[in-house]
Amino acid sequence: MKRFILVVSVLILVSAQCLFAEGTRLWKQSSFEDFEKGTAKGVAITSDGALKLAPAFKPVYTTPSTYIWSIAADGQGNVFAAAGSPARVYRVTPDGQASVVFAQPELEVQTLVVDTSGVLYAATSPDGKVYRIERSATNGKKPEASPTNEAKIGLDPNFSSSVFFDPKTKYIWDLALDAKGQLYVATGDQGQIFRVDRKGNSSVFFKSDEAHIRVLAFDTRGNLIAGSDGSGLIYRISPAGEAFVLYSAAKKEITALAVDAAGNIYAAGVGEKHAFQPPPMNMPQPQAAPTTPPGHGGMTLGSQAVAPTKAAGFNVAATVPPFPTTPGSEVYQIAPDGSPKRIWSSREDIVYALSFDERGRLLAGSGNKARIYTIESSGDYVDLLKASATQVTAFTTGPKNGLYVATSNLGKIFLLGAQPDSEGSYESDVFDAHIFSRWGRLEVMGTGNYDLYTRSGNVDNPDRNWSPWKKVEVAKDAFTDVPAARFIQWKAVLRPGPTSARIDAVNVNYRPNNVAPVIEDVTVQVGVRYNVMPMPKTSGEGSPLTTGPRFEAPPQAIRDHESISARWTAHDDNDDDLVYSVYYRGDNETQWKLLKDKISEKYLTWDAGLFPDGGYTIKVVASDAPSHSPDEALSDAKESTRFEVDNTPPRIENLNAAMEGGQVHVTFRAADNFSPIKRAEYSVDAGDWHFIEPVGLLSDSRMENYDFSIPVPGEAGGAGPVVKGKQHPKSELPAEHVIVVRVYDRFENMGAAKTVVRQGTK
Repeated sequence: MKRFILVVSVLILVSAQCLFAEGTRLWKQSSFEDFEKGTAKGVAITSDGALKLAPAFKPVYTTPSTYIWSIAADGQGNVFAAAGSPARVYRVTPDGQASVVFAQPELEVQTLVVDTSGVLYAATSPDGKVYRIERSATNGKKPEASPTNEAKIGLDPNFSSSVFFDPKTKYIWDLALDAKGQLYVATGDQGQIFRVDRKGNSSVFFKSDEAHIRVLAFDTRGNLIAGSDGSGLIYRISPAGEAFVLYSAAKKEITALAVDAAGNIYAAGVGEKHAFQPPPMNMPQPQAAPTTPPGHGGMTLGSQAVAPTKAAGFNVAATVPPFPTTPGSEVYQIAPDGSPKRIWSSREDIVYALSFDERGRLLAGSGNKARIYTIESSGDYVDLLKASATQVTAFTTGPKNGLYVATSNLGKIFLLGAQPDSEGSYESDVFDAHIFSRWGRLEVMGTGNYDLYTRSGNVDNPDRNWSPWKKVEVAKDAFTDVPAARFIQWKAVLRPGPTSARIDAVNVNYRPNNVAPVIEDVTVQVGVRYNVMPMPKTSGEGSPLTTGPRFEAPPQAIRDHESISARWTAHDDNDDDLVYSVYYRGDNETQWKLLKDKISEKYLTWDAGLFPDGGYTIKVVASDAPSHSPDEALSDAKESTRFEVDNTPPRIENLNAAMEGGQVHVTFRAADNFSPIKRAEYSVDAGDWHFIEPVGLLSDSRMENYDFSIPVPGEAGGAGPVVKGKQHPKSELPAEHVIVVRVYDRFENMGAAKTVVRQGTK
């Protein structure tokens, strides 16, 4: 479906390159990730990035209960809902009339089934029992008010209930009926499945080494399929009770099962196992999907062991077993020959229910955004719709090939139709151009009957005085007749027609008003060189289509006495390409001189020898000319603080040395034309350097005088000096000494001189 997009995108790229000088840009939306940011009402989003009409989805009834764990329908189209808390079973007729057919002082009705004669079996939890609910002999009476007067829903006197089976276990998770009308009961704590015949006679049908058997279903051959919590096992159990593990899922808890007409088994798994178990090698990588936290089981509340529930992730009272928070959900397909594969995965969505639509497509009900997905064996999927609740928890057969859908938070019942809705709408995410912009044409790739609208504003909330929706004449010029502003949004309205309505991509042309670049700071470092950094490779799409932040590697600074470097920071709100020019001006000069232009980096290094000793200022000019025509280019300039350059070493004048009483008396003068003398040192006969203070002790002038004496070893008694590692007596002392002095100015320029003093000289 996206071949047409490839051709158009090439034209868009050519067009954008031609308009680059004028700053025209594109806001593009064409992927699942793009579309899922918007708001869909009656519009489905496909995993390959398209919008199309969703099936009709109508509310049927909102119960007084917060949670609906399970639903089942009888042959007359009535739907029964297992709810809590407290434990209730609601009956809703096809025309939406509701009554309570079961009310017990227990916490939850966890699951229920209806047999072919209309008898209802409902299991409560915790400390669960299975109740048989059927029409009583008082047929035809009007429902009375329920004991708790729940939203004025009557307790239907036409139904009576009695305990049908008590497994003596804490949890009953699921019920299933076989072709003979025998009831199978999946329980917790002991991981047992019980079989109960029509008369209520029971036996243990299967005992697992798992703590909980969570879900049940029958395959096309009459085998019972069971999913566990703990190791995420999927069992196939023959009518004789012989069990075989079909698959050990990567997730710890199997929350839903479904079997199609071809014998494929589908299972949903949630929660992480304690130890990592890699998935089978034949499992394909899952398709990404938008998600929210899933469930697991086997948690502990105080000293009381508790178990998972179908409400994984719900927020309920402390009396209900705590719900898991470990994220991650997967859907597996097990073929009739037993080969498994993972066909869908989500980092956050929790799959609570699986079923099939009228075309045999797999449906997955999830939380915590109440989404319903269709999932293909290939891994393709469709975000079909979102219910006005938090979790989609159950499906059952509805009228006219539709499905009843149950939700929790709030406990509602919906009808999912077999045909597309009469109309669906989709509002895109709000696009922020960051700058006041003019909005141009839409470029749309779609088919069928749809309309597009746009609106704009200068605050990020469209409800705060944006422009009204304006229809875009897609068949004509597709121009967006909305005011220039910072923000824009588009809306699509899809309707049925001879060709299915479908939108694959919507691109919005816009042109931000040009804003001058800004230079924040300019810094100059004398005696520093910046290494040239390689420019990062650019993508082939060109700058006009780039909206992300640019990466700029910082330069590497190296000490270099012969270099001067400047560095600056700048930005452009249009994200334009910038070019820089650097000027300099010395003290007492009136005009700026160009040092270098056409600089793309934000730094510059030059030879210090180009600047004679003195004070200077640098000015950097930034221009967005590469991104605009000459008459629209804007610039900004900023000056550095004054800095000084001193390349000339200080001079040593009048250096004198003479022997005086066993010491060498040294005098000299240090002078510099530009900066003060910083320090001075001396060395005798190539020995260590020793610091010396100037006359007056303060080194703060461009001229300093030095007068000091050096004791010469051996002249005034004691051992002679060490020469070439040997202690010499006085008679072997050198006849002369070499005195070297050096001085530094404030810029670390160094000047040196030497003198020779001989024994016996004064």
